[in-house]
Amino acid sequence: MVNALVFNTLTTGLAQPVSINQYNETWTSPSKNSSESMPCGGGDIGLNVWVENGELLFYVARSGPFDHNNTVLKLGRVRLKLSPNPFEAGGTFKQELVLNKGHIEITGNQSGLSAHITVWVDVFRPVIHVAVSSNKPVKTEASFESWRHVDRVTKGRENNANSYKWAPPGEVKTLKDAVQFNENEVLFYHRNGAERSAFDVTVQQQGLDSVKNQLFNPLSNLTFGGSLSGSGLKPAGTYQGKYLDTEFQGWKLVSQTASRKHELVLCLHTDQAASVEDWKEGLETVKKEAVTSAKTAQKPTQNWWNDYWARSFVYIENAPNSPEWQVAKNYQLFRYMLGCNALGKFPTKFNGGLFTYDPSLIDSTMRFSPDFRNWGGGIHTAQNQRLVYWPMLKTGDWELMQPQFGFYRNSLKTAEIRTAVYWQHKGASFTEQIENFGLPNSAEYGWKRPAGYDKGMEYNAWLEYEWDTVLEFCLMMLETERYAGKDISGDIPFIESCLTFFNEHYQYLAKKRGSKAFDGENKLILYPGSAAETYKMTYNSSSTVAALRTVLTRLLELPDTYLTREKRAFWHQMLNRIPGISFRSFDDHPTIAPAKLWERINNVETPQLYPVFPWGIFGIGKPGLDTAINTYRFDRDALKFRSHVGWKQDNIFAARLGLTDEAARLTLLKLGNSGRRFPAFWGPGFDWTPDHNWGGSGLIGLQEMLLQADGRKIYLFPAWPQSWDVHVKLHAPYQTTVEAVLKNGTIESLVVTPESRRKDVVIMLK
Repeated sequence: MVNALVFNTLTTGLAQPVSINQYNETWTSPSKNSSESMPCGGGDIGLNVWVENGELLFYVARSGPFDHNNTVLKLGRVRLKLSPNPFEAGGTFKQELVLNKGHIEITGNQSGLSAHITVWVDVFRPVIHVAVSSNKPVKTEASFESWRHVDRVTKGRENNANSYKWAPPGEVKTLKDAVQFNENEVLFYHRNGAERSAFDVTVQQQGLDSVKNQLFNPLSNLTFGGSLSGSGLKPAGTYQGKYLDTEFQGWKLVSQTASRKHELVLCLHTDQAASVEDWKEGLETVKKEAVTSAKTAQKPTQNWWNDYWARSFVYIENAPNSPEWQVAKNYQLFRYMLGCNALGKFPTKFNGGLFTYDPSLIDSTMRFSPDFRNWGGGIHTAQNQRLVYWPMLKTGDWELMQPQFGFYRNSLKTAEIRTAVYWQHKGASFTEQIENFGLPNSAEYGWKRPAGYDKGMEYNAWLEYEWDTVLEFCLMMLETERYAGKDISGDIPFIESCLTFFNEHYQYLAKKRGSKAFDGENKLILYPGSAAETYKMTYNSSSTVAALRTVLTRLLELPDTYLTREKRAFWHQMLNRIPGISFRSFDDHPTIAPAKLWERINNVETPQLYPVFPWGIFGIGKPGLDTAINTYRFDRDALKFRSHVGWKQDNIFAARLGLTDEAARLTLLKLGNSGRRFPAFWGPGFDWTPDHNWGGSGLIGLQEMLLQADGRKIYLFPAWPQSWDVHVKLHAPYQTTVEAVLKNGTIESLVVTPESRRKDVVIMLK
């Protein structure tokens, strides 16, 4: 309910927020190894930066460098050493991630020699800069290091980094890069050539060779790499070495004269180029732009980060370093990591994003190269990916959502073709565990399949009939129209095709079983289905029912310009044919059931609460809230599965249901320090480190504690502990922002933009 007294005495003026730099991560000693690295990035580039044994090192990653096995390859490692060296042991040291500028600053002082290094990435160009300044002249030694200087055979669990995982169709090799000195630079690249790719293998496995030339193929001729150069640097030969578990070769550049200023530039280029020469021409364009913008590029990049932080924030103003304050810091640090892939062609991967590092530092039995990440490179697990992208609505980061939407847009035709080939009806079929080219992962699809088994199906106990996660991305697309006023005309065919699949496929399955397409109440029969990966072979899964109801409802709420009268009538008819959500009881407490019926339980998800999140059918101010709360409190499976680890969403469910104490408890666990040197490198959880679906679910839960929306209503502080002082700015539907200061349990100020939306705010302080 509205706290009328508080609401009527609010001021409209707002205190200036404390600087985002209160959350800078600062270290005063060097790192032991790459597990103690710090993220840095921008545009679509991510660096793991650390200083070890007096040398600056960083891994270079980028969105979309897939080899022919569909492994996401790092581009390499850079090593920088100064001589004389102010970073040697015994001196003073500081390394700081400066959030408002988006870069890392490193300072060292040794025996009167001091140096300052700034590492930053141009948000608008694929260029990495390293600037060195010192109080006395020093020489620099900069090297590009590659562990792909030879072909590498990958065996056993190391294939979890590619598309083949536990079922390689033969010997799997990571092919070597081309690395060479080119005048005064190091030139490096990896090219997918004539070798048989994961795309080729998967198409053949799944019986789609006849339509192969119509399918989206992001691997063909893909070439990626770049060049390393620096002011006054010249080649000084190569060397061999071993870092942790992996042998490598280095290409060294050295300065000819000592100077108090040095610049290092790494230019990157990725393209499905017809030839290496074409790729090199593209790289030359990047290099020319880098030279032209050398003196002016840093300011626009810093402005971009300043705008990013001003767009939204959650500043918990309890005592610095308190658990509550640390929650807010980690919220900001993880959002920084997401911002490093704002402009990528491919989504931020749930299993590490751009910031993976040597795997034996996560699992000592995995003595593999730095390219490794668990659960695949080009593979997208939608149940996990969705948690990375949901929080971007309330942060107002619409552009960051585009890589994920683009992933589905690129795969739409492929998904429609596979439906037509296998079942001869319309609609886009998106399975769980799909490749970046839109087909099911070959290992999950299954190589040992029974004769006559439906070729459109994954022969997989966890993934069979799990079609509905794509509907979450449909809803995200629809919500960008509602939150930001975006024109989503280009997304409507995708949304309609996904809905068409459910409409046609479940009539198709019903007609294969009998003579009727619908049940006795003229409803679709959603059987066989799946409630996440947990409740299998379901009849009318509640998560699927809620998904279809919500997406169809939102589609029909769009302005008239989006749908013809005939389309509206058709989707209204489908909405009327969606069955109801099922219920069950525990000790006389009515609860939401996972489905009407199911055959077995495979995993530990809680899809019976998906009608709460993400689908919003149950929640604060809505009918059935008590039933949803009962589900959280009394459902024995939900209680057994409860956790804060990885992709677990109990913190989100608790917040959506207004369970303040429970939401706070789980959030302190979810967004507490990771236990690693960088506090937002959570994981591995169920996946890998950094665990981006761990971080994403943490952000969502914290946002839902602060602000929830239902139609035009905005619930402020629906599950927020009054003892947590906070200055918050978040986005709400209908191009609205809400900024508020809560101190000592009282709202000191509130600004709603536009002001006309203030009447829709319901303050929920208890």
